[in-house]
Amino acid sequence: MILEMKVPSPGESITEVEIAQWLVADGDYVEKDQAIAEVDSDKATLDLPAEVSGTITLKAEEGDAVEVGQVVCLINTEGKPKMGQSTPSLVEAPAAEAAAPQSGPVANQNYAAGTPSPSAKKIIAEKGMDLESILGTGKNGRITKKDALEAVPSMGTVPAGSIRGEEREKLSMLRRKVAERLVAVKNETAMLTTFNEADMGTIFALRKKYKETFAEKHEVNLGFMSFFTKAVVRALKMYPDVNSMIDGDYKISYDYCDISVAVSGPKGLMVPVLRGAENLSFREIEHEIKRLAIRAREGQITVDDMTGGTFTISNGGVFGSMLSTPIINPPQSGILGMHNIIERPVAINGEVKIRPMMYLALSYDHRIIDGKESVGFLVAVKEALESPEEFLMENDVNKALEL
Repeated sequence: MILEMKVPSPGESITEVEIAQWLVADGDYVEKDQAIAEVDSDKATLDLPAEVSGTITLKAEEGDAVEVGQVVCLINTEGKPKMGQSTPSLVEAPAAEAAAPQSGPVANQNYAAGTPSPSAKKIIAEKGMDLESILGTGKNGRITKKDALEAVPSMGTVPAGSIRGEEREKLSMLRRKVAERLVAVKNETAMLTTFNEADMGTIFALRKKYKETFAEKHEVNLGFMSFFTKAVVRALKMYPDVNSMIDGDYKISYDYCDISVAVSGPKGLMVPVLRGAENLSFREIEHEIKRLAIRAREGQITVDDMTGGTFTISNGGVFGSMLSTPIINPPQSGILGMHNIIERPVAINGEVKIRPMMYLALSYDHRIIDGKESVGFLVAVKEALESPEEFLMENDVNKALEL
């Protein structure tokens, strides 16, 4: 029986995806539920699993944009593994593939180690180019249609012995969508940024005193993000306009705080949502942020994980950022940027002291948030960070940290 595998819907409102990478080759035998391709939507990168076991025939190439419901491959359920081909293991396949001996001669290891696909071969012939000048990015160095289309004949001469490289790579659908949204934010909102700074000394002291006990009891570290999340939730309750959005001529306000947290993943910046943050304890916040960060690093973030969110926190400080103006995450109206903590001389009661200071930046949509609210919000965050026991822990650290 021949099964047509169609692109499943990765989420509401998504009508098209892009074949980012085939994990199998045409004619391979695949097992049911084996990941056969990575597909990019405008929100996340997802694995495409085989629906049945059998021999696969590819019907789309890497880089192709395909509609949800379109057939991308066929699987012959009567197919058997090729002679010498072992049944693929969902867990051990990468290691087995890496250890497998190469077939054929390997002395001439150049860009044309793989053969071109039929469509690529036609394009290369039309361009009159040499196969050996084209880098194949497909499986086993196979030259894909995308490689052929993007190949450019070399021009001019360079000094002998010079090593010059250039790579042309199409942006993923996710990256293109991010770019589109960022440009739209700049063009369609009245974005403004206001700044302040916070003395992180008290939080440093609390973490130093309680971090070992906290980690032993809760199996998660006591980080800065739980303090910042708590401070943001408090400030959002004080200044609800910052927790609002514009929809045409209407303002939508929320009585809950779903905090989007910017984390770095293999495909770029991801913004999963910490839901119901107003009801979470320090322990629960740290556990949830750790879970989301692990999913982002392992490429397992889903569309549902990133859907929603009423306000965003971005921590550029982990990369060494001293100061920046974060861009609003639409359709939200505000984003708080955290930055690097640097020991700096500051004046305290007429004396110069060295304190761990952090710059804070709030970017907001001035169409819905006035200067008074934006400044007040940032001051509320600052005072909560500088006096966390009073404003975030109700003067009972052990109870707040569940120790």
